[in-house]
Amino acid sequence: MSPILLIFMQLTVIAFAFVGGVFLAFSDFIMRSLTRTSTIGGVEAMQSINREVCRWVFMTVFLGLVPASLMIIVYGGVIVGHAAGLLMAGAGVVYVIGCFGVTVLCNVPLNTALASMNASALSTQEFWTGTYLPRWTFWNTVRTLACGVSALLLMFGLSQL
Repeated sequence: MSPILLIFMQLTVIAFAFVGGVFLAFSDFIMRSLTRTSTIGGVEAMQSINREVCRWVFMTVFLGLVPASLMIIVYGGVIVGHAAGLLMAGAGVVYVIGCFGVTVLCNVPLNTALASMNASALSTQEFWTGTYLPRWTFWNTVRTLACGVSALLLMFGLSQL
């Protein structure tokens, strides 16, 4: 493996962990904190967070890991092969499906629904407590685990080269 490719792979391990760390913060304490605020305050805070997340470094890393993962899948599965390559390819697959796929199919639709709601409406408050919080947090925890597994698989794959 070339030194540049090795550095790319090592940075990808760090990026998987970075994205997973952001998701961990949400599952561990941010969402619990929002449940302890007034329902209106929690909804407004989450609406603001969902608007801001699209504008910063996090989104660049989160989305940038998709093509990086696809390259790692091909490199690990086709070029490297054997156990190390399969671990590397597995890292990419887990990120694409368990993090990006879950985001697109589960978290984003909940965020989109919440974005269009009036925070003070009773229907919004019912959606927030009965649907949004439990489902969003569950799927966010899946994303957290997927990022951690991706980082570990890629790290173990690199250690076996």
